[in-house]
Amino acid sequence: MTPQGLESNKENICTTETSPPEIFEAYIKQHRKDFSAFLSSRGEEMVRGGHMVLTFVGGRLKDHASLKQATLISLLGKTLAEMVAEGVIKEADLHSFNLPIYPPSKEQVEEIVRSEGSFDLNELEEFALPWDVHVTSSAKLDKNGWAKLVTNFIRAFSEPTLAAHFGSSIMNEVFERYGKKMVESNLEMR
Repeated sequence: MTPQGLESNKENICTTETSPPEIFEAYIKQHRKDFSAFLSSRGEEMVRGGHMVLTFVGGRLKDHASLKQATLISLLGKTLAEMVAEGVIKEADLHSFNLPIYPPSKEQVEEIVRSEGSFDLNELEEFALPWDVHVTSSAKLDKNGWAKLVTNFIRAFSEPTLAAHFGSSIMNEVFERYGKKMVESNLEMR
């Protein structure tokens, strides 16, 4: 679900360094609501003595705009804005679009689990996986390899939402352009 009040974030498709503070607050509030509802529902389904393991993308900082994931998504937003400037996408469509992505910090996850109350928190670990964790070759990926890897990752989770809003016919073009922007960027992926 997309948080309310995103009109002031219309130049972005997620929380970024240019998002106003109320946008961060809207995402935090919506995450709390959604994650609490998830925990409550799972709590009703669990058998006595059961355990649940959750793994998800999280953030290390309270200012999520500085996280690498937000930077990668904002690059996708810039790709879409470029397509608006060229008339491929309608400006109103871009300004009404937000990816409902919120990477909570470890502390936020712990606080929500404890306050919601359906589960005891036995263990909470934070770990980082390199982008190329699944690459079995001992050779380092070059910039093009990194761009393709990241583009495929971003496409895997964002394409259904993008296609529903902008239409599936432009998805190949969106991600071809995004891949080129990844190559041009100076982002370090490790």
